[in-house]
Amino acid sequence: MALATQRADDLERKLQKRLVKHPGELVIFAFLTICASITLLTTAVIGLTLIVEAEPFFEHVSLREFLFTTNWQALQAPEAFGIWELVAGTGNVVLWSMVFALPVGLMAAIYLSEYARPRARRILKPLLEVLAGVPTVVYAFFALTFITQDVLRPLLGADNVSFQNSLGASIVMAVMIIPTIASVSEDAMSNVPRELREGAYGLGSTRLEVAFRVVFPAALPGIIASVILAISRVIGETMIVAVAAGSTPNLTLFPLESIQTMTGFMLQVATGDVARGTTQYESLFAVGLSLFVLTFILNFVAQLIVQKYTEKYD
Repeated sequence: MALATQRADDLERKLQKRLVKHPGELVIFAFLTICASITLLTTAVIGLTLIVEAEPFFEHVSLREFLFTTNWQALQAPEAFGIWELVAGTGNVVLWSMVFALPVGLMAAIYLSEYARPRARRILKPLLEVLAGVPTVVYAFFALTFITQDVLRPLLGADNVSFQNSLGASIVMAVMIIPTIASVSEDAMSNVPRELREGAYGLGSTRLEVAFRVVFPAALPGIIASVILAISRVIGETMIVAVAAGSTPNLTLFPLESIQTMTGFMLQVATGDVARGTTQYESLFAVGLSLFVLTFILNFVAQLIVQKYTEKYD
């Protein structure tokens, strides 16, 4: 281990000296550094803009009311600005879409990685990824007109299923994110060293045991990354939830009721007749800032988990 570390340090020093000897490579290095810095700068600018635009809102609405009350009624009198009904709506669609998408996506990844022949993999994987390219407005009206009207209401009863509901939106969002989970997870599983598989087979393991007890744990960082990408896409989805899930803030995780997500409210304000400078308009940025912080925390926690398991399986 000490010898490997010393060789890595020597290689790093040689590369640094080489950059000085070859100005062309130094220019490329500088260009790549600038490109990487742009992403950090963009994130910082977005965060700063949201903070500046949301500041007037918190001059009229206390942080205590915003964070510790549960009634959201920003566009009707009497006004109320408790963010948790919108957070619950977002969590509702995340929960139910992952319930449907996660098992299917992971099973598809295991099949493509461990069972499918190379020819079948070359055909099935691009076909699966086509689902991610369908416009979300198509998914939205498919959920509203087919999933809800022709499937959920006849199956569960028209009186039990709202015309706009979380379940219909969650089902089509699950279809939308299955390619993300399956594709990224399959890539992670395919990159697991072949020696691990051969060692497990040599000990008498079956293909199923190798898939679930060897490949799946070794590919766990990539699988977690695929799940986080899928959750982030659900959290940021706007058109499907606005059309199919409704615009009724509701503190519930029950899937058959109408709800409103954070992005759904932002779309409602942005496309409505709310005057700029009013508390209702400023609430748009307060909700956007909350969504930004929520997504940042989610990705930060995901990075910690990925790093933990990456160190475990290196």
